[in-house]
Amino acid sequence: MSGFLREAGFTHSLTPARNCTFGCSYCYVPTMRVQGGLKPEDWTHWGHHTTFKSNAAALLRKALRPGQIIYCSPLTDPYQPAEATERLMPGILEALAESPVTPAAFVIQTRGPLILNDLELLQRAARRTRLAVSFSVTTDREDVRRIFEPHCAPVEERWSAIASLRAAGIDVFATLAPILPCDPEALVRRALDATAGPVIADPFHVREVKRSGATTRPAAVSICRHHNWLEWLEPAFQRGVLARMRAIAAEQGRAFAHGPEGFGLLTGPREHTSLPGSLLSWKAVSEVSF
Repeated sequence: MSGFLREAGFTHSLTPARNCTFGCSYCYVPTMRVQGGLKPEDWTHWGHHTTFKSNAAALLRKALRPGQIIYCSPLTDPYQPAEATERLMPGILEALAESPVTPAAFVIQTRGPLILNDLELLQRAARRTRLAVSFSVTTDREDVRRIFEPHCAPVEERWSAIASLRAAGIDVFATLAPILPCDPEALVRRALDATAGPVIADPFHVREVKRSGATTRPAAVSICRHHNWLEWLEPAFQRGVLARMRAIAAEQGRAFAHGPEGFGLLTGPREHTSLPGSLLSWKAVSEVSF
């Protein structure tokens, strides 16, 4: 696992499955290959299947410790389409809600409205630990969404899911990642209107900026080339987009950040705007448990 989450302040990660049936064109996970716990059939047929870790909840119960800041999940979306039938997440949330050991925080990263099936369990878990949902919205253009991530929920369905989570009292963040071709000002304004806390964003990962580790899949690069969107892969253009978004957030007095600093906003109270001064020793839950 890369140091991105460690820099953001997470102490552990939980990956309940291998491979993801969303199969997004840009997903960085297949580029990690064995470092991401994948097998050759996973990265060569990304999105075609998934393998759930059926004992994840039981092993999580054993691995929970006070002070843990857990990210679920860096390598697959926990509410990918297959979760509709597998229903693995209820057991994980029950483990959080029922365990006598309380972690410091548990963050769910998803773009799947299937999370709404677990509202009651999310509320129960939130009474035991600081639970937050980081909900990914990548663009304000449905045509762009269909090109890059055809198996993901439509843009409006995601905003509706965020509204439902917020109405249920769940701490939910709009995470604009990766930033696909869009109207940056319109996208960040929608995120600010839909949530109460910081807004997190991240452009495509490109080698000019990220010299090692995970990067954007070639499929997304090909899409950008075909549709004349290559500027969205250029570091200078990306910095400009982030600056435009940050300016809108600043006008409303809201925190906005990208990269590890941005994801670090998920790990603490809403007024938290910088990385933690010290980190707990890093050992991924997936390494301990699964």
